[in-house]
Amino acid sequence: MTTTPTPDHSTADEAAPATPSPSEYVVLLYADEAAWLAASPEEQAAVFSQHERFSTRCEERGHRITGGAELRPSSTARLVRRDAAGFPTVTDGPYAETVERFGGYYLVESSDVDDLAALVTELLEPGETAEIRATTNDVDGQGA
Repeated sequence: MTTTPTPDHSTADEAAPATPSPSEYVVLLYADEAAWLAASPEEQAAVFSQHERFSTRCEERGHRITGGAELRPSSTARLVRRDAAGFPTVTDGPYAETVERFGGYYLVESSDVDDLAALVTELLEPGETAEIRATTNDVDGQGA
């Protein structure tokens, strides 16, 4: 903290600009599941290497990964719903007939979501998508 003279010759304390409080984000990764399942072990190893670089770069740039996982194929999913009459139903398999599937996620604490987004783009192949969404978790104890 520094002290600066004011026009009336008294002093005022100047505080350094406040660093934004970190927020928790979930990074949802979507990709072509069939292409992933058909990838060779070498191709999959290259993708895993990208994720290791992502983790390292997050740490270097002040983002903290607190969780995450690759998901099993959508064919192993169980869908749980209530129908219009209120009866529960459980079915096997993916919800939508799309090529792009939710394949994994990261939980990341960050004070700079724009920088986090820039890092996430390094994980994506052409045509792939990621979604970054803030959670409602209280990261710094100051309230959500």
